[in-house]
Amino acid sequence: MFVCLFFYICFSVFQVHLASCYGGLYGRPFIESFEETPMLVAVLTYMGYGILTIFGYLRDFLRHWQIEKCSIAREKENQKDFVPLYQDFENFYTRNLYMRIRDNWNRPICSVPGAKMDLMERTSRDYNWTFEYTDRVVQDVINLGSYNYLGFAENTGPCADSACEVTMKYGVGVTSTRQEIGNLDRHEEMEKLVAKFLGVESAMAFGMGFATNSMNIPALAGKGCLILSDELNHASLVLGARLSGSTIRVFKHNNMQSLEKLLREAIVHGQPRTHRPWKKILIVVEGIYSMEGSIVRLPEVIALKKRYRAYLYLDEAHSIGALGPKGRGVVDYFGLDPCDVDVMMGTFTKSFGAAGGYIAGKRELIEYLRSHSHSAVYATSMSPPVVEQIITSMKCIMGEDGTTIGCKRVRQLADNTVYFRKRLREMGFITYGNNDSPVVPMMLYMPAKIGAFGREMLKRNIGVVVVGFPATPIIESRARFCISAAHTKDMLDRTHKEIKQYSAGTSLVETFRNTACCV
Repeated sequence: MFVCLFFYICFSVFQVHLASCYGGLYGRPFIESFEETPMLVAVLTYMGYGILTIFGYLRDFLRHWQIEKCSIAREKENQKDFVPLYQDFENFYTRNLYMRIRDNWNRPICSVPGAKMDLMERTSRDYNWTFEYTDRVVQDVINLGSYNYLGFAENTGPCADSACEVTMKYGVGVTSTRQEIGNLDRHEEMEKLVAKFLGVESAMAFGMGFATNSMNIPALAGKGCLILSDELNHASLVLGARLSGSTIRVFKHNNMQSLEKLLREAIVHGQPRTHRPWKKILIVVEGIYSMEGSIVRLPEVIALKKRYRAYLYLDEAHSIGALGPKGRGVVDYFGLDPCDVDVMMGTFTKSFGAAGGYIAGKRELIEYLRSHSHSAVYATSMSPPVVEQIITSMKCIMGEDGTTIGCKRVRQLADNTVYFRKRLREMGFITYGNNDSPVVPMMLYMPAKIGAFGREMLKRNIGVVVVGFPATPIIESRARFCISAAHTKDMLDRTHKEIKQYSAGTSLVETFRNTACCV
């Protein structure tokens, strides 16, 4: 019996290996690139962080002796004997490294975050501890930072008109929970539409995307359950897994061998100490990983899930609307059956230009969550105009509005994504992720380049998001472009041109000069 089991497992591993290598589970090429950081660049990056760290300690010493003005949050003199509220050492990175380039984040916009936007200009007289507004508006900045994948973040058109009408009829707020007197007919219609869009039995909506994960995972798993989580999963998934009280084990990003090893060990050994079988094994993955631009290897995950009889929780926050010939996410992208995914989660904050999130799946699952999810029981209902934005944009994508605008936007996003990535590679830049992912990370590596790139792009009227440690590994800082169907070819070409001009004028000497400026 044990010999048969051994050969069965070996054959299963071989099948998954074949599928991974030869694409047996894929109907189309699955191409992703993650180039390793060059040794010289890694050494220079560590040197840059080392210089900043040394000067950070020096400045902390000067602040301690009040030689340099201290802007750090700290306790009052009469609270010295209290347990410290602010951990100075833990905030070392924030006050000495992040503060130097803080002007690249939290930039206030004063327009619709569409393909172009307007930014309020601000300056700082105390090295980014505080900001002052100059009353000047930087207009027509090309927006490459918003998750406006299908271009529905707009103040004109059918979505805006429908939202205005609903606002006049229902008002802005519901001021009650769904289980009390906050359940509108528009909420019911929206959830039926979401289920139809995804091809599942039922769906339910929540007012906040982050809470959709963090409050629903604890309702689905608990003590005696095992959660297998991708190492690059979003913070909301990590928090939800921790709040559940389940045992958590992490597998390498998109690595099916690592996932299968954990599944085998879980089945063979069971729970720690008692070795009883796990009550439930839940695999948690994302559709598109927002920092890496990679797409989950869903066909292989489903194959493993079926083989080992686990459950699958799929977070489609970035993939719903942005992938697939019909814009129905990563399941549509691979041409899979939605019923193979036990829990389908997504948000309305990206492709639909609205707010909130959803959980979809079998009717029994949704009915269970309606009474057991804290986000459903205690949270106030979604705002009526937000609900109407979701309904109208989703009908547009499905073609139920009588037009082909939605289909054209889905195709335009795919074309823009392929074009933008291809041009960056041709220019010699290192990009991460899948060829079809609208999230495009472009590697910067060195700490000085994080701030310099963001500032220089804004000078050229291009708004980008720059990301560094701790959101990324310390030697993998990057600029993250989010492509939209609203972007025209001229906008993308201008972006490529400005990036090329900036990179051509950036030398190694300038990089270290920027590091000195950060210090």
